[in-house]
Amino acid sequence: MLSRFGRGTGAAMEGIVDSTLLILLGLSGALFGWIVYSRFIASTVLKLDPDFLTPAHEIDDGVDFVPTNKYILWGHHFTSVAGAAPIVGPAIAVYWGWLPAVLWVIVGTVFFAGIHDMGAIWASSRHRGKSIGSLSEAVVGKRTRALLMIVVFLLLLMVNAVFGVVIARSLVNTPGAVFPAWSAIVVALIIGQLVHRKFNLALLSTIGVAALYVSIFVGSQMPIELPAAFGLSSQANWIIILFVYAAVASMLPVWVLLQPRDYINGLQLFVGLILLYGSVLIVMPDITAPAVNTRAGADIPSMLPLLFVTVACGAISGFHGIVSSGTSSKQLDKEPDARFVGYLGAIGEGALALITIIAVSGAALAATPELWHSMYEQFGSAGAAAFVDGGANLISAGWGLPVGVAQTLLATMVVLFAGTTMDTGVRLQRYIIQEWSEIYRIPPLKNSILATLIAVSSCLLLAFGAGGSSGNGGLVIWPLFGSTNQILAGLTLLVISVMLLKMKRPIVYTLVPMIFVMLMAFWAGAIKLLDFYEDGNYLLVGIDLIVLITSVLVMLEAGSKIIEFRSRAD
Repeated sequence: MLSRFGRGTGAAMEGIVDSTLLILLGLSGALFGWIVYSRFIASTVLKLDPDFLTPAHEIDDGVDFVPTNKYILWGHHFTSVAGAAPIVGPAIAVYWGWLPAVLWVIVGTVFFAGIHDMGAIWASSRHRGKSIGSLSEAVVGKRTRALLMIVVFLLLLMVNAVFGVVIARSLVNTPGAVFPAWSAIVVALIIGQLVHRKFNLALLSTIGVAALYVSIFVGSQMPIELPAAFGLSSQANWIIILFVYAAVASMLPVWVLLQPRDYINGLQLFVGLILLYGSVLIVMPDITAPAVNTRAGADIPSMLPLLFVTVACGAISGFHGIVSSGTSSKQLDKEPDARFVGYLGAIGEGALALITIIAVSGAALAATPELWHSMYEQFGSAGAAAFVDGGANLISAGWGLPVGVAQTLLATMVVLFAGTTMDTGVRLQRYIIQEWSEIYRIPPLKNSILATLIAVSSCLLLAFGAGGSSGNGGLVIWPLFGSTNQILAGLTLLVISVMLLKMKRPIVYTLVPMIFVMLMAFWAGAIKLLDFYEDGNYLLVGIDLIVLITSVLVMLEAGSKIIEFRSRAD
């Protein structure tokens, strides 16, 4: 095992420095961001007010608006925004080398994602818990609201349709994850009832995490396979089951399932990160991937700008703004909790992205540089599977767990995070439809059941309408996710900037990240547009054009407001 990870050689010493250096860089960035930068933003820019009446208290309907302990809310927010993206994106981006991916994860987390997530929670809280699309009417104007909500709905459609495929594939490929994945729901339901009755949170947390890990061990020993039925494959049947579950879960009061499930999953990830980071410090694996990949093929996508849309979650992501303003803001107990929930949630994402980079760049996955290059022969050839394999080997070497158990643990982690994102995503789609009912005066759409059916039906229509009996339809428009997601992040920062300007507060800390993100995202979107056109994929050409044109119109509207406020100030 020691020779596998290269101890005792010159190469090993170089690898030891590299692997520990990545952890030191990430830890230093996270500490600076949390202790210094986030406190400055919270007190000087956003001016979070402990006496402000949050929507959770003002509305408190016991279903969507519920004042929530900040630790539980952090668990919901973190696991909802995490999903599989902070694993898949960095695992793919390492193709360009570990150095660009690490730098973007650290800088993106500290200066981009933290203020984006915290700012979106704050902005929504100041507008009675409205989504970032809906609240843009009060900040910018009606046309902005209509345009921005189109982008939000398209992004949610992409995320939900694709995550259904991701989870289904994981359950098919790793049947050992089936039992713990569904056991987590039972555990969460029990925890939710006990927390609601004011049982001791620390004790419940310990019992919940222990039960989850027992189920992971049982699952590794008792794999469950869903047979093909009704003329559909096992994967297609899982997709249908998952959306039926998501529909029911999205209509339950948040304290029944959403909060406790996300909280326990958040604790599980925390334990998983300790296992992974601890393994790096114990084993000190070589970093066999190059800092910058000089052997990349001439026909691969350009690192600039595509790095910044490939690594989205784990740096900055527009989907985070939807969750922040969609569910997290409705559960905010006190306004200063936005810093803990939003900024610390972003740091958690960055920590997951960083350990993913280490797992897929080191000897735990590929013992030599040549083997690493063979595994990363093509762009996109490695993803979540590389993280599961590399991470499992790392945990096995560091803590002595059997590789099979470690693989089940990490596969379950991926499934559970993707599942919580899907749960939240369907609920957010329902919110958007219900907001449309108020905006356009269509009373039937206000009904939670009808709005949820429309949300789930749109996802299933995409899954099976564009993908046939396999249910892979979400993958058809998934190539648009990267640029669309980052464009939405830029638009969210733009709305926050206009709001700050109206309140006569500094906007440089949101405007500079917005400009950078929008430049990279539009550049990537334009590249994709040409690729889609050359491939004759006119569906994606049309959707890409809708997103780009809509975003330009939103920026023009917001720009005119900024000029107007500036002229008034002068």
